[in-house]
Amino acid sequence: MRQIHFSKSVSFLSYYQYINKTKHMKIKFTLIIVLLSLSQFLKAQQDPMFTHYMFNTLAINPAYAGSRDALTVSFLHRTQWVGFDGAPTTQTLTMHSPLFIKNAGIGLSVINDKIGPTNNTSFYADFSYRIRITQRSQLAFGLKGGLNVMRNKLSDLQLEDQQDQAFEKNIQSDLLPNFGFGLYYFTDKYYIGVSIPKLLENNFKENSVSGSTNLGGEEKHYFLIAGYLYKINEDFKLKPTTFLKVTSAAPMEVDLSAQILYKDRIWLGAMYRTGDACGVLLGAYITPRLAVGYSYDWSFVNRTFKYNGGSHEIMLQYDFFFKEAQKIRSPRYF
Repeated sequence: MRQIHFSKSVSFLSYYQYINKTKHMKIKFTLIIVLLSLSQFLKAQQDPMFTHYMFNTLAINPAYAGSRDALTVSFLHRTQWVGFDGAPTTQTLTMHSPLFIKNAGIGLSVINDKIGPTNNTSFYADFSYRIRITQRSQLAFGLKGGLNVMRNKLSDLQLEDQQDQAFEKNIQSDLLPNFGFGLYYFTDKYYIGVSIPKLLENNFKENSVSGSTNLGGEEKHYFLIAGYLYKINEDFKLKPTTFLKVTSAAPMEVDLSAQILYKDRIWLGAMYRTGDACGVLLGAYITPRLAVGYSYDWSFVNRTFKYNGGSHEIMLQYDFFFKEAQKIRSPRYF
Protein backbone atom coordinates (compact mmCIF):
# COMPACT_ATOMS: atom_id res chain seq x y z
CA MET A 1 0.00 0.00 0.00
CA ARG A 2 1.10 3.54 -0.67
CA GLN A 3 2.11 5.18 2.61
CA ILE A 4 0.95 8.79 2.69
CA HIS A 5 1.73 11.66 5.05
CA PHE A 6 -1.24 13.38 6.67
CA SER A 7 -0.42 16.59 4.81
CA LYS A 8 0.10 14.77 1.52
CA SER A 9 -3.27 13.04 1.89
CA VAL A 10 -5.09 16.35 2.17
CA SER A 11 -7.58 15.18 -0.44
CA PHE A 12 -8.76 12.22 1.65
CA LEU A 13 -8.63 14.09 4.96
CA SER A 14 -10.48 17.07 3.52
CA TYR A 15 -13.31 14.79 2.48
CA TYR A 16 -13.55 13.37 5.98
CA GLN A 17 -13.47 16.76 7.69
CA TYR A 18 -16.15 18.18 5.43
CA ILE A 19 -18.35 15.11 5.90
CA ASN A 20 -18.33 15.79 9.64
CA LYS A 21 -19.02 19.50 9.21
CA THR A 22 -21.61 19.27 6.46
CA LYS A 23 -24.17 16.53 7.09
CA HIS A 24 -26.16 17.21 3.94
CA MET A 25 -23.13 16.54 1.73
CA LYS A 26 -22.42 13.07 0.39
CA ILE A 27 -19.09 11.98 -1.06
CA LYS A 28 -18.89 9.02 -3.41
CA PHE A 29 -19.03 5.76 -1.47
CA THR A 30 -15.83 4.37 -2.95
CA LEU A 31 -13.92 7.41 -1.70
CA ILE A 32 -15.08 6.75 1.85
CA ILE A 33 -13.88 3.17 1.52
CA VAL A 34 -10.45 4.49 0.54
CA LEU A 35 -10.34 6.74 3.59
CA LEU A 36 -11.31 3.94 5.96
CA SER A 37 -8.76 1.55 4.53
CA LEU A 38 -6.02 4.19 4.74
CA SER A 39 -6.83 5.38 8.24
CA GLN A 40 -4.36 3.01 9.89
CA PHE A 41 -1.60 3.63 7.37
CA LEU A 42 -1.33 7.41 7.02
CA LYS A 43 2.39 7.82 7.60
CA ALA A 44 5.18 10.17 6.66
CA GLN A 45 6.29 8.75 3.33
CA GLN A 46 5.32 11.18 0.60
CA ASP A 47 7.46 10.53 -2.45
CA PRO A 48 5.94 8.29 -5.13
CA MET A 49 6.85 4.62 -5.07
CA PHE A 50 8.01 2.65 -8.11
CA THR A 51 8.30 -1.06 -8.68
CA HIS A 52 10.60 -0.29 -11.65
CA TYR A 53 12.95 1.75 -9.46
CA MET A 54 15.92 -0.02 -11.10
CA PHE A 55 14.89 1.62 -14.41
CA ASN A 56 14.02 4.94 -12.78
CA THR A 57 17.26 5.60 -10.93
CA LEU A 58 17.67 9.26 -11.92
CA ALA A 59 14.41 10.16 -10.13
CA ILE A 60 15.98 8.71 -6.96
CA ASN A 61 19.66 9.66 -7.23
CA PRO A 62 21.15 12.57 -9.27
CA ALA A 63 24.61 10.95 -9.24
CA TYR A 64 23.27 8.41 -11.76
CA ALA A 65 23.22 11.06 -14.52
CA GLY A 66 25.42 10.11 -17.46
CA SER A 67 26.49 6.74 -16.03
CA ARG A 68 25.11 4.76 -18.99
CA ASP A 69 27.39 6.55 -21.50
CA ALA A 70 24.39 7.29 -23.72
CA LEU A 71 21.49 9.71 -23.92
CA THR A 72 18.92 7.64 -22.02
CA VAL A 73 15.23 8.54 -22.00
CA SER A 74 12.91 6.69 -19.61
CA PHE A 75 9.16 6.93 -19.12
CA LEU A 76 7.16 5.27 -16.37
CA HIS A 77 3.44 5.24 -15.63
CA ARG A 78 2.02 3.76 -12.43
CA THR A 79 -1.66 3.20 -11.67
CA GLN A 80 -2.17 2.20 -8.04
CA TRP A 81 -5.14 0.45 -6.44
CA VAL A 82 -7.09 -0.04 -9.66
CA GLY A 83 -10.81 0.30 -8.98
CA PHE A 84 -10.53 3.02 -6.31
CA ASP A 85 -11.80 6.43 -7.39
CA GLY A 86 -9.10 8.96 -6.62
CA ALA A 87 -6.37 6.35 -6.18
CA PRO A 88 -2.75 7.43 -6.86
CA THR A 89 -1.39 7.67 -10.40
CA THR A 90 2.19 8.68 -11.17
CA GLN A 91 4.15 9.53 -14.30
CA THR A 92 7.89 10.15 -14.54
CA LEU A 93 10.00 11.25 -17.49
CA THR A 94 13.78 11.25 -17.08
CA MET A 95 16.58 12.06 -19.52
CA HIS A 96 20.30 11.97 -18.83
CA SER A 97 23.54 11.95 -20.76
CA PRO A 98 27.29 12.37 -20.31
CA LEU A 99 28.61 15.86 -20.98
CA PHE A 100 31.44 16.84 -23.29
CA ILE A 101 33.28 17.72 -20.10
CA LYS A 102 35.14 14.55 -19.15
CA ASN A 103 33.46 12.47 -16.40
CA ALA A 104 30.47 14.83 -16.09
CA GLY A 105 26.80 14.10 -16.72
CA ILE A 106 23.51 16.01 -16.81
CA GLY A 107 19.91 14.98 -16.45
CA LEU A 108 16.31 16.16 -16.34
CA SER A 109 13.49 14.68 -14.23
CA VAL A 110 9.77 15.45 -14.40
CA ILE A 111 7.44 13.75 -11.91
CA ASN A 112 3.66 14.11 -11.78
CA ASP A 113 1.91 12.49 -8.81
CA LYS A 114 -1.89 12.62 -8.43
CA ILE A 115 -4.01 11.43 -5.49
CA GLY A 116 -7.71 12.28 -5.72
CA PRO A 117 -7.96 16.00 -6.50
CA THR A 118 -4.42 16.61 -5.16
CA ASN A 119 -1.68 16.89 -7.79
CA ASN A 120 2.04 17.37 -7.09
CA THR A 121 4.37 18.16 -10.01
CA SER A 122 8.17 18.44 -9.85
CA PHE A 123 10.78 19.60 -12.36
CA TYR A 124 14.45 18.89 -11.61
CA ALA A 125 17.82 19.29 -13.30
CA ASP A 126 20.63 16.92 -12.34
CA PHE A 127 24.41 17.16 -12.53
CA SER A 128 26.99 14.49 -11.75
CA TYR A 129 30.74 14.13 -11.73
CA ARG A 130 32.53 10.77 -11.72
CA ILE A 131 35.96 9.81 -10.47
CA ARG A 132 37.61 6.48 -11.23
CA ILE A 133 38.41 4.46 -8.11
CA THR A 134 39.88 1.39 -9.80
CA GLN A 135 40.12 0.18 -13.39
CA ARG A 136 36.61 -1.30 -13.11
CA SER A 137 34.85 0.98 -10.60
CA GLN A 138 33.73 4.61 -10.46
CA LEU A 139 32.24 6.89 -7.81
CA ALA A 140 29.82 9.62 -8.89
CA PHE A 141 28.73 12.72 -6.98
CA GLY A 142 25.39 14.23 -7.92
CA LEU A 143 23.41 17.43 -7.33
CA LYS A 144 19.71 17.96 -8.01
CA GLY A 145 17.80 21.25 -8.13
CA GLY A 146 14.33 22.22 -9.24
CA LEU A 147 10.78 23.33 -8.48
CA ASN A 148 7.66 21.74 -6.99
CA VAL A 149 4.04 22.84 -7.16
CA MET A 150 0.99 21.32 -5.44
CA ARG A 151 -2.60 21.77 -6.61
CA ASN A 152 -5.85 20.68 -4.96
CA LYS A 153 -8.81 20.76 -7.38
CA LEU A 154 -11.70 20.59 -4.93
CA SER A 155 -14.10 21.69 -7.65
CA ASP A 156 -13.64 18.29 -9.31
CA LEU A 157 -15.30 16.45 -6.42
CA GLN A 158 -18.76 15.01 -7.00
CA LEU A 159 -20.98 16.46 -4.28
CA GLU A 160 -24.65 16.27 -3.42
CA ASP A 161 -24.60 20.04 -3.12
CA GLN A 162 -22.49 21.40 -5.97
CA GLN A 163 -22.98 24.94 -4.59
CA ASP A 164 -21.11 24.16 -1.36
CA GLN A 165 -18.71 27.12 -1.01
CA ALA A 166 -16.13 25.00 0.81
CA PHE A 167 -15.43 23.16 -2.43
CA GLU A 168 -15.80 25.98 -4.95
CA LYS A 169 -12.24 27.25 -4.74
CA ASN A 170 -9.26 25.28 -6.01
CA ILE A 171 -6.02 25.52 -4.06
CA GLN A 172 -2.49 25.89 -5.41
CA SER A 173 0.90 26.46 -3.86
CA ASP A 174 3.64 28.72 -5.18
CA LEU A 175 6.42 27.24 -7.29
CA LEU A 176 8.75 26.13 -4.49
CA PRO A 177 12.47 25.44 -5.00
CA ASN A 178 14.24 22.40 -3.63
CA PHE A 179 17.56 20.64 -4.07
CA GLY A 180 19.26 17.37 -3.14
CA PHE A 181 22.40 15.29 -3.60
CA GLY A 182 23.54 11.72 -4.03
CA LEU A 183 26.49 9.34 -4.28
CA TYR A 184 26.62 6.43 -6.72
CA TYR A 185 29.37 3.78 -6.77
CA PHE A 186 29.27 1.32 -9.66
CA THR A 187 31.09 -1.33 -11.67
CA ASP A 188 29.97 -3.56 -14.53
CA LYS A 189 28.66 -6.12 -12.00
CA TYR A 190 27.17 -4.15 -9.11
CA TYR A 191 26.23 -0.72 -7.79
CA ILE A 192 25.28 1.01 -4.55
CA GLY A 193 23.94 4.54 -4.09
CA VAL A 194 22.70 6.84 -1.34
CA SER A 195 20.74 10.05 -1.82
CA ILE A 196 18.51 12.74 -0.33
CA PRO A 197 16.56 14.10 -3.33
CA LYS A 198 14.83 16.88 -1.37
CA LEU A 199 16.72 18.64 1.41
CA LEU A 200 14.21 21.45 2.01
CA GLU A 201 11.01 20.69 3.91
CA ASN A 202 8.79 23.20 2.13
CA ASN A 203 5.55 24.21 3.85
CA PHE A 204 2.84 24.44 1.21
CA LYS A 205 0.48 26.20 3.64
CA GLU A 206 2.84 29.11 4.17
CA ASN A 207 3.41 29.34 0.41
CA SER A 208 -0.15 28.80 -0.76
CA VAL A 209 -1.52 31.07 -3.47
CA SER A 210 -4.90 30.64 -1.77
CA GLY A 211 -3.68 31.95 1.57
CA SER A 212 -4.17 29.98 4.78
CA THR A 213 -5.56 26.72 3.41
CA ASN A 214 -3.48 23.78 4.68
CA LEU A 215 -1.78 21.96 1.83
CA GLY A 216 0.73 20.34 4.20
CA GLY A 217 4.46 20.11 3.63
CA GLU A 218 7.34 18.00 2.38
CA GLU A 219 9.46 15.56 4.34
CA LYS A 220 13.10 14.63 3.75
CA HIS A 221 13.58 11.11 2.38
CA TYR A 222 16.79 9.10 2.67
CA PHE A 223 17.28 6.50 -0.07
CA LEU A 224 19.69 3.61 -0.56
CA ILE A 225 19.77 1.56 -3.77
CA ALA A 226 21.89 -1.46 -4.64
CA GLY A 227 22.06 -4.13 -7.31
CA TYR A 228 24.21 -7.03 -8.49
CA LEU A 229 24.56 -9.02 -11.72
CA TYR A 230 25.32 -12.74 -11.35
CA LYS A 231 26.06 -14.83 -14.43
CA ILE A 232 24.45 -18.27 -14.06
CA ASN A 233 25.52 -19.55 -17.48
CA GLU A 234 25.79 -18.32 -21.06
CA ASP A 235 22.02 -17.86 -21.39
CA PHE A 236 20.84 -16.80 -17.93
CA LYS A 237 21.79 -13.99 -15.56
CA LEU A 238 20.35 -13.15 -12.13
CA LYS A 239 19.91 -9.48 -11.19
CA PRO A 240 18.88 -8.88 -7.54
CA THR A 241 18.22 -5.27 -6.51
CA THR A 242 17.02 -3.43 -3.42
CA PHE A 243 15.63 0.01 -2.60
CA LEU A 244 15.61 1.19 1.03
CA LYS A 245 13.53 4.23 2.05
CA VAL A 246 13.80 6.08 5.37
CA THR A 247 11.88 9.15 6.53
CA SER A 248 10.75 10.57 9.86
CA ALA A 249 7.65 9.27 11.67
CA ALA A 250 7.35 6.17 9.46
CA PRO A 251 8.80 2.67 9.50
CA MET A 252 11.72 1.97 7.23
CA GLU A 253 10.52 0.43 3.96
CA VAL A 254 12.53 -1.97 1.81
CA ASP A 255 11.85 -3.12 -1.75
CA LEU A 256 13.48 -6.41 -2.70
CA SER A 257 13.49 -7.55 -6.32
CA ALA A 258 15.16 -10.29 -8.35
CA GLN A 259 15.06 -10.71 -12.11
CA ILE A 260 16.17 -13.57 -14.34
CA LEU A 261 17.54 -12.26 -17.63
CA TYR A 262 17.50 -14.65 -20.60
CA LYS A 263 20.03 -14.10 -23.40
CA ASP A 264 20.16 -10.39 -22.54
CA ARG A 265 16.75 -9.98 -24.14
CA ILE A 266 13.90 -11.09 -21.84
CA TRP A 267 13.50 -10.79 -18.08
CA LEU A 268 11.09 -12.15 -15.51
CA GLY A 269 11.22 -11.21 -11.84
CA ALA A 270 9.51 -10.98 -8.48
CA MET A 271 9.32 -8.19 -5.92
CA TYR A 272 8.47 -7.80 -2.24
CA ARG A 273 7.83 -4.52 -0.41
CA THR A 274 7.93 -4.74 3.38
CA GLY A 275 4.59 -4.15 5.05
CA ASP A 276 2.94 -3.48 1.72
CA ALA A 277 2.90 -5.68 -1.35
CA CYS A 278 4.41 -8.38 -3.52
CA GLY A 279 4.37 -8.65 -7.29
CA VAL A 280 5.91 -9.69 -10.59
CA LEU A 281 7.92 -7.92 -13.27
CA LEU A 282 8.44 -8.87 -16.89
CA GLY A 283 9.96 -7.15 -19.88
CA ALA A 284 12.20 -7.34 -22.90
CA TYR A 285 14.79 -5.49 -24.92
CA ILE A 286 12.85 -5.09 -28.16
CA THR A 287 16.08 -3.84 -29.71
CA PRO A 288 19.50 -3.21 -28.13
CA ARG A 289 18.30 0.38 -27.65
CA LEU A 290 14.66 -0.08 -26.55
CA ALA A 291 13.49 -1.76 -23.32
CA VAL A 292 9.84 -2.30 -22.37
CA GLY A 293 8.66 -3.46 -18.95
CA TYR A 294 5.47 -4.21 -17.02
CA SER A 295 4.83 -4.97 -13.34
CA TYR A 296 1.87 -5.91 -11.18
CA ASP A 297 1.74 -5.35 -7.40
CA TRP A 298 -0.71 -7.05 -5.06
CA SER A 299 -1.31 -5.35 -1.69
CA PHE A 300 -1.50 -7.91 1.11
CA VAL A 301 -1.87 -5.59 4.13
CA ASN A 302 -5.16 -4.58 5.77
CA ARG A 303 -8.16 -5.56 3.62
CA THR A 304 -7.67 -3.21 0.67
CA PHE A 305 -6.94 -6.09 -1.72
CA LYS A 306 -10.64 -6.97 -1.52
CA TYR A 307 -11.62 -3.64 -3.04
CA ASN A 308 -9.03 -2.99 -5.75
CA GLY A 309 -7.42 -4.68 -8.70
CA GLY A 310 -3.82 -4.19 -7.61
CA SER A 311 -1.26 -1.74 -9.01
CA HIS A 312 0.12 -1.69 -12.54
CA GLU A 313 3.26 -0.11 -14.00
CA ILE A 314 4.58 0.24 -17.53
CA MET A 315 8.12 1.31 -18.35
CA LEU A 316 9.80 2.42 -21.58
CA GLN A 317 13.51 3.15 -21.93
CA TYR A 318 15.53 4.13 -25.00
CA ASP A 319 19.28 4.68 -25.43
CA PHE A 320 20.66 7.05 -28.05
CA PHE A 321 24.27 5.99 -28.57
CA PHE A 322 26.93 8.56 -29.38
CA LYS A 323 29.41 6.08 -30.82
CA GLU A 324 28.88 2.97 -32.90
CA ALA A 325 31.22 0.99 -30.63
CA GLN A 326 28.91 1.61 -27.66
CA LYS A 327 26.32 -0.76 -29.13
CA ILE A 328 28.64 -3.67 -28.28
CA ARG A 329 28.08 -2.99 -24.57
CA SER A 330 24.33 -2.87 -24.95
CA PRO A 331 22.12 -3.65 -23.16
CA ARG A 332 23.28 -1.90 -20.02
CA TYR A 333 22.38 -3.88 -16.91
CA PHE A 334 22.24 -0.86 -14.58
